[in-house]
Amino acid sequence: MARKGFERPERIQFNDDGYELDTLAVRAGQYRSEEGEHSDAIYPTSSFVYSSAREAAATFGGDEEGNIYSRFTNPTVQAFERRIAALEGGERAIATASGMAGIMSLCLSLMKHGDHVVCSRSVFGSTVSLFDKYVSRAGIETTYVDPKNLDAWRAAVRPTTKMFFLETPSNPLAELTDIAAVAEIAHAANAKLVVDNCFLTPVLQKPLALGADIVMHSATKHLDGQGRVVGGVVVGRDADMEEVFGYIRTAGACLSPFNAWVFQKGLETLPLRMRAHSEAALEIAQWLETQPGIACVYYSGLESHPQHALAKRQQSGFGAVMGFEVVAPAGEEKAAAWRFIDATQMVSITGNLGDVKSTITHPATTTHGRMSAQARAEAGIHDNLIRLSVGLESVEDLKADLLRGLAAI
Repeated sequence: MARKGFERPERIQFNDDGYELDTLAVRAGQYRSEEGEHSDAIYPTSSFVYSSAREAAATFGGDEEGNIYSRFTNPTVQAFERRIAALEGGERAIATASGMAGIMSLCLSLMKHGDHVVCSRSVFGSTVSLFDKYVSRAGIETTYVDPKNLDAWRAAVRPTTKMFFLETPSNPLAELTDIAAVAEIAHAANAKLVVDNCFLTPVLQKPLALGADIVMHSATKHLDGQGRVVGGVVVGRDADMEEVFGYIRTAGACLSPFNAWVFQKGLETLPLRMRAHSEAALEIAQWLETQPGIACVYYSGLESHPQHALAKRQQSGFGAVMGFEVVAPAGEEKAAAWRFIDATQMVSITGNLGDVKSTITHPATTTHGRMSAQARAEAGIHDNLIRLSVGLESVEDLKADLLRGLAAI
């Protein structure tokens, strides 16, 4: 008999089946206690109490469902995982301490010594550092390829290839990869395709529906949307996610309940924000193309983008982030880019993106600064390149601020 006062509450969950994305963003993954709270609850606890020693043993042993320890079972974290899994159309999601922790968790749970990764050369600088400096220490090798060249993906395959990794659009040059085509190449090699969907989110792109096996996010970006907390999440088939769960349970690269709750709140407005970001960013990109002092603009929503047709085919929007190069004399590229950035007054100078506040940065010396000069050159990260993440301020105010930058060069 359960001890008085220790009865387990009935949990009420939302049935995710048959609802549109906007509804899922608000209601999927609900975890409501017998208290009947309307907003998602936070469970800031390290451990959980049982009604008897028998129940504790059964829960720890896996014979009964229940929470054990917040390193790997916490109701708030699980509610966030269920919601993002519903949005991405995946069987299961596993939350991690950061986006980078998510990538490391995938590598160490799904691969072993002697395995091989084929990775787009146009990925976040820290992703390159992770593969080259740390994943390599586990005996896992990485080959980098042009993300646009399907023949390069095929040619890089080895008998030991177990994973393809890409982000599309890429950071910060908006290079696209044909997800469906690369998925076919990966599956022919008996490898899994992992897609970083950070820039577009499930609102604007569904990699799993296009053939990818796993989707990952730095939830720190658009999923939060207000630059408040750090976290990550990976989504895919239950069998793959069970392996990742085992790694997280043991290694402890877990998401905190508070951060999970913040991400849940962010997801509630994700569809509205992503559509507004995309609308504003397209207007800004089109405007920048007409400005003296701008050499080129990298944004997949532009008709001038060489992969615009692919963007329209596999995306339902173009996102908030763009890169652009300023005109500068030879040898003064970095100085010109810095003058532009420093002259802005409203846009935030920071390496983060996906915020309601617009942000600006110089990739060659910040987000991609740890890459070698050769690697940056191969990836197209030039010294006159600037990355802009368009927020939700007035577009006219943003244009006025960018004009201050243009005037400075």
